[in-house]
Amino acid sequence: MEARTTPAANVAAKIDEITSYSWKALAGSALGYAMDGFDLLILGFMLSAISLDLHLSPAEAGSLVTWTLIGAVIGGLICGALSDYFGRVRVLTWTIVLFAVFTGLCAFAQGYWDLLVYRTIAGVGLGGEFGIGMALAAEAWPASQRGRVSSYVALGWQAGVLAAAIVIPFLLPLIGWRGMFLVGIVPALVAWFVRSRLHEPEVFVRSIQDKSKSRAFSLLVKDGTTAKHSIGIAILCSVQNFGYYGIMIWMPTYLAKQMGFNLTKSAIWTGVTIVGMAIGIWVFGHLADRIGRKPSFLLFQLGAVIMVLVYSRLTNPDVMLWAGALMGVFVNGMLGGYGALMSEVYPTEARATAQNTLFNIGRAVGGFGPVVVGGLAVMYSFHTAIALLAAIYVLDMIVTIFMIPELKGVELE
Repeated sequence: MEARTTPAANVAAKIDEITSYSWKALAGSALGYAMDGFDLLILGFMLSAISLDLHLSPAEAGSLVTWTLIGAVIGGLICGALSDYFGRVRVLTWTIVLFAVFTGLCAFAQGYWDLLVYRTIAGVGLGGEFGIGMALAAEAWPASQRGRVSSYVALGWQAGVLAAAIVIPFLLPLIGWRGMFLVGIVPALVAWFVRSRLHEPEVFVRSIQDKSKSRAFSLLVKDGTTAKHSIGIAILCSVQNFGYYGIMIWMPTYLAKQMGFNLTKSAIWTGVTIVGMAIGIWVFGHLADRIGRKPSFLLFQLGAVIMVLVYSRLTNPDVMLWAGALMGVFVNGMLGGYGALMSEVYPTEARATAQNTLFNIGRAVGGFGPVVVGGLAVMYSFHTAIALLAAIYVLDMIVTIFMIPELKGVELE
């Protein structure tokens, strides 16, 4: 007898199908986030050279990072909403062009103020990458693999940072900080090329045909339960960014001044830590698809508390070099879960808005991480400052238990 396929079976097969478009959407999203990570790290390593050449004060040099993050926050809020209105691929293309143009202009800056303007506007371009890319990838992949795919997009950041840590010690002495800004355009060009061959996800096309496009922000607080989820996710994203920037911005300087690390060894520390972070993100994504989002978050948050406290007590430079990798597994591994979590909490017509709004609220709060860690290091010590960061991961655990839903395996609305 001839086997018959039911309509329900056809739908299930389609839902679980992984196509060439799925892989292209993942590549385009991850490359954009790699551009984000590459840019921020090369800026951190170039601050000394830029300050010397343009005669910047420490406050002016630090503000270049701060205003890049401010631009990213502005860009995230604007671009997420535009993406829910005009489309993921179209707006991602706009952000790439904006970033590439103003990063290139940074190479020709003549002083503090024009460089500050270029960095801020380039940051606006960066701001859209995380949320829109996460939404695009989530909509292109089946629910059973959404956690790991979101983690693969997040791995783009780590790949960009790792690439920067590898090339900086070799290229910066040869081409200077101006040349490095031109090198920073390369990931943007690659991402633009991949995205130029993408179309909008089917779930987004259906959404703009069937639903209103004008209420994306209101859907983040449409009722008490959704508002609670939004506040909880914003806190999780704030802790993520605060801890990350607080550690990663200051650690190379601390290792150089207090531990005697040269540029190459500082870059090695950064590279080893980033590898640990990448492993954590990869593990988190696979774990979230198997045991659920909340258990995975709680496991990694507990690991972060333990490892931050352990790391704060280390004084041997070589031990700190390798222990940074294990700390990175837990402190940054959670980045692999936010994309899937937010994609499942919010409907298609508000998905990119939610991703960019909530994550960039976290980035705005996280921008104070270097300031707080630096201030605590001056008042007490760098080790004490790092130890106090453990408290924010305890807060993370409380928020996860009471304010975060478990939506593993749900189909996107």
